Amino acid sequence: MKIKRVMIAAPKSGSGKTVVTCALLQVLKDCGWKVASYKCGPDYIDPMFHEKIIDVPAKNLDTFFTDKEKTRELFHNSAKKMDFAVFEGVMGLYDGLGGVRQEGSSYHLAEVTKTPIVLVIDAKGMGRSIVPLIAGFLNYDKEHLIKGIILNRMSKGYYETLKPLIEEELQTRLIGFLPEKEELHFESRHLGLFLPYEVNHIKEKLQAASELFSKTVSIESIKEIAENAEELEFDETLTGEALIDSYGDINLEKAVSDVMKGVAVWDSRPTIAVAKDEAFCFYYADNIHLLEEYGAKIRYFSPLRDEKLPEGCHALLIGGGYPEVYAKQLSTNTKMREAVKNAVESEMPIVAECGGFMYLHSFLKDKEGLCYDMAGVIPATCFYTGKLVRFGYIELREKQKNFLFNGEGIKGHEFHYYDSTYNGADVIAAKPVTGKEYSCIIENETQWMGFPHLYYPSNAVFARAFVDKAKKYKKAMI
Repeated sequence: MKIKRVMIAAPKSGSGKTVVTCALLQVLKDCGWKVASYKCGPDYIDPMFHEKIIDVPAKNLDTFFTDKEKTRELFHNSAKKMDFAVFEGVMGLYDGLGGVRQEGSSYHLAEVTKTPIVLVIDAKGMGRSIVPLIAGFLNYDKEHLIKGIILNRMSKGYYETLKPLIEEELQTRLIGFLPEKEELHFESRHLGLFLPYEVNHIKEKLQAASELFSKTVSIESIKEIAENAEELEFDETLTGEALIDSYGDINLEKAVSDVMKGVAVWDSRPTIAVAKDEAFCFYYADNIHLLEEYGAKIRYFSPLRDEKLPEGCHALLIGGGYPEVYAKQLSTNTKMREAVKNAVESEMPIVAECGGFMYLHSFLKDKEGLCYDMAGVIPATCFYTGKLVRFGYIELREKQKNFLFNGEGIKGHEFHYYDSTYNGADVIAAKPVTGKEYSCIIENETQWMGFPHLYYPSNAVFARAFVDKAKKYKKAMI
């Protein structure tokens, strides 16, 4: 596969990767290119900026969640019809699993996808010291993927002074700079940036950033770097495995035969109701796609505003987000809280992660100590701890085979400042670097509820099992 692509990475967090990525995406889109974005790592919020504000398709890629071949496959399937792909790195370029391993790092993703890198360096307060900093990153770049440098928070005059010095000493290319301006700064909270719709005049701010970017950074240089990306080899043979599995006991030949005869094969598809609004908005695009591949229809609803679940739904998926920010509004919507509780009590399958897990509690106590009624599915209280309770990658395995009946684990990520008086103990979570283990998740044949966010492609059996449970529930309703 030959596609123009580039990764925006940095030596550390806070260097300006998100601003540069958003500005570049906006410039490319304004030029009429079909562009897609890819966030390295488990972050939900950066892809929301790309998708909701700039209106480009966005998803996550992570070499801890998936091996090399699967990562390439996920990239290929979504990028094959696009003109240009922009990757946004995570943390420092070489910071991977546990801060010490290559898996999960921006560099490893660039290596796996053969993507050239533009390094963004926060140069405020630096002069010639930038030279050894860049030199170190270039020296550590064994695959020679770093093809350009952008200096952030630097004046035009100083940039023009340093540019020839850096290029002569390091034989590398500086392709531009960004001055320190208000429109080049996005506010953040405890889980990362504020959500796109929470930032005042966000579209105008991004438009101003992209206009400034196009004046101070060589877009032609970035295009040249992207065009010279190495061709990515990929086995495009389609197995049809997901389609076969989505029919359960029906094989592919019979499915095709039924379609040819005009039989409504897809009438048996179950509907999964997915909570999606300001309070619940953390979803991996590939998770939703995988549920659809296994035969589910997706219907979105809002626990904030809707008073009932989507008509005829057969399972619930409530993802993460910021329910604590909207606790009063969620609590006031008693009809939805009752609808969710009644659905779970009727044994409708449910998967709830982090914010969704918090919503299912009897009570949620916020950082001010105010206590709000929640759905009441879990007889416990969620409360603010004032510190990061759990953070980082985990591997999860069940004590009883309910969702992962192949006996293998599934990979995920935790990042939360809230805790629960009952976190569950049906699943074992293990930290991949230290090996430390702890119990979590409330789980049975139809329920998976806990703080960890899961990445379904790391073990597609989970997605298949969830859809199958929804099918079973639908059959029981007939």
